[in-house]
Amino acid sequence: MFYREAGQFKTSYEADQALFPIRQDRIGLGIILAIAFVVIPLTANAFFLTSIMIPFLVFALATIGLNILTGYAGQLSLGTGAFMGVGAYSAYKLTSIFPEANLILVILLSGVFSAGIGVVFGLPSLRIKGLYLAVTTLAAQFFLEWCFIRIPWLYNYNASGAIEVQQRELFGVIATGAAATPLTRYFIVLSIVIALTWLVSNVIRGRIGRQWMMIRDMDIAAELIGVRPLTAKLSAFAVSSYLCGVAGAMMVFFWLGAAEPSAFAISLSFQVLFMAILGGLGSLTGCYMGAAFIWILPVLLRVLLPSLGLSVAAETVQHLTFMIVGALIIFFLITEPHGLARLWRIGKEKLRVWPFPYG
Repeated sequence: MFYREAGQFKTSYEADQALFPIRQDRIGLGIILAIAFVVIPLTANAFFLTSIMIPFLVFALATIGLNILTGYAGQLSLGTGAFMGVGAYSAYKLTSIFPEANLILVILLSGVFSAGIGVVFGLPSLRIKGLYLAVTTLAAQFFLEWCFIRIPWLYNYNASGAIEVQQRELFGVIATGAAATPLTRYFIVLSIVIALTWLVSNVIRGRIGRQWMMIRDMDIAAELIGVRPLTAKLSAFAVSSYLCGVAGAMMVFFWLGAAEPSAFAISLSFQVLFMAILGGLGSLTGCYMGAAFIWILPVLLRVLLPSLGLSVAAETVQHLTFMIVGALIIFFLITEPHGLARLWRIGKEKLRVWPFPYG
């Protein structure tokens, strides 16, 4: 009864094409934003912001990037971690060369370098697809990891081989480094992620997004009706890599503070891929759901198991996480390939016709 669009009339084309045409969805979005911008900053402690919220937002953005390529354009990729690394190293070099540059501008520009690299490694998608394309992106993962290790210029010839973020200010407030407060870093990450999510949602609903989905569903038919596979596929690689690059830059600058090449290993690519699968391919909401589920699950296990009288080591919790995530991936792939996002949509459809069993 309370989730029904009866009486909500659309009297213009803009109203019909609105991102959230139903009033209840707009109210729900407002509540979520109020929680993110007001409730969490007022109530959360430094551990919650640093260890849960900031990495959750970073992984959500990386999952959106992968979902653009795999969920909307139908191009498999196993190089997400490497593209995040390109963004992180690009931001590090930009802050080294231009120390007075605006930090937000540096973070956003770092994604441009990642997009360029993504387009280069996306060129094989014009000839091959499926498993063979996944193998080429896997090659990109290994090649870029090799570059992070073997090119000292990327990490300013540090003896440790790691990139270390120096203290930077943003509008007079310390935003990076050990002196930066978790709340400042949280607000920056949250603002960037929400802004990019809004931009991506509009791109998906526009001409470019429809081309991606046509290429995904039937590339030959899409080409016959005028869609250029070259433009559609490479633009998907560019947007996807850009988002992953920005996520990688934020991961180092606002979460870790320093990173070695191993931080962008293939395990990171698989982690983001699992978030996309569990959340639901082809859904922005699913990206947040998948990132939240996989990142928060170990924290919940560490809290719930001792409260039940079960004393388990950290390694056991990690193994349990792997087992649960693996089992859920198999479950979702068999029963509901569209992941948690599809379950959320089914729930909304049920609420629309409640208390009746059908609409």
